[in-house]
Amino acid sequence: MKWVNALSKRPSLEAAIAEVANTARDTLETAPDLGLVFISSAFASEYPRLMPLLQEQLDIPTLIGCGGGGVVGSSPDTPAEEIERFPALSLTLASLPEATAKGFHIAPEDLPDLDSSPDRWVELIGVSPQDNPHFILLADPSLSKVNDLLEGLDFAYPNAEKIGGLASAGFSNRGMSLFCNGELYEGGTVGVALSGNIVLDSIVAQGCRPIGDPYRIARSDRNIVLELEDSTGGEAQPPLEALRELVQTLSEADRKLAQTSLFIGVVRDEFKQQLERGDFLIRNLLGVDPRVGAIAVGDRIRPGQRIQFHLRDAKASAEDLEMLLQRYNRTCETSPVGALMFACLGRGEGLYGKPNFDSELVRQYLGDLPISGFFCNGEIGPVGGATFLHGYTSVLGICRPA
Repeated sequence: MKWVNALSKRPSLEAAIAEVANTARDTLETAPDLGLVFISSAFASEYPRLMPLLQEQLDIPTLIGCGGGGVVGSSPDTPAEEIERFPALSLTLASLPEATAKGFHIAPEDLPDLDSSPDRWVELIGVSPQDNPHFILLADPSLSKVNDLLEGLDFAYPNAEKIGGLASAGFSNRGMSLFCNGELYEGGTVGVALSGNIVLDSIVAQGCRPIGDPYRIARSDRNIVLELEDSTGGEAQPPLEALRELVQTLSEADRKLAQTSLFIGVVRDEFKQQLERGDFLIRNLLGVDPRVGAIAVGDRIRPGQRIQFHLRDAKASAEDLEMLLQRYNRTCETSPVGALMFACLGRGEGLYGKPNFDSELVRQYLGDLPISGFFCNGEIGPVGGATFLHGYTSVLGICRPA
């Protein structure tokens, strides 16, 4: 198995395609089985030309990609770069002699409903669960049923890793097209199913740190939390009251941060007692109702679930990703050959104050892997055994032989 990436920052599409095609082909030194292409929204007006120009240069049996407000890529002997707000083209080629890659496009109208059997999803994808596939998914951000898509794939392929992101346009607000096997799509989802001697490990860095102690939801209505119980099992109280008490215990800096960057972490494993980063699904705190002391969460929640308040800032984001990379290094069984990075548009230089922060951390812990990806309108990755759509997150997909 071999995985290579090439990055071009040339402002001419023809020149950029020629550069990445020649570099990737010369580095791979064999026929590719899979290609992944990420193109800056600075080229949005030229998206229809991307697939024909690439096909003139390379014969890639399975090829998917999308437009992004920022592009991540590396080249041989060059560390990965995160190119934001400027033209860039990133091309990954992979030789997978003991694995198979099947590309697909799912139109919104073809999505099965959630009452459908797993067989309906298998027919749609064209890959058997017995093949133990893993999925890379790129979706149109206007697709209203992204969560239905992820739930359906989890239902049909419960053991499959699923990572990816929603196409983005950055500050230009244009250029969110999807590409699959020579075709350009303006909607739906494109993806690739990887089967055989290949593993796609995931790291989902949600960039938050917990504050205070966990609470158990005593009473709720859909996404509205009405009452919380603390760990002592005392009398239930309105969540806004619990939050006010918590804020009083914070440092001055954290109190200020809580005014703009306060989130809710929903515990995924109800049986785990010692909670740590990675055990929470981070969701937005949408608002409060001072009259009854209720809070609204950006997801459906139910009584009995545990939640904990979280804060997000650059320091928490860096620590979260670093901790997860350290954990991965300790547990990885075979050497990775390549990585994909799907980062939120809200990360990057705007969050950290300097470029290439996440990709440099990946290089520090995983070495000089070929890395490609883009800045997303939403990131796809698993937490606690299920796949979710995230925000403000950096999702890594690390490819290695089984």
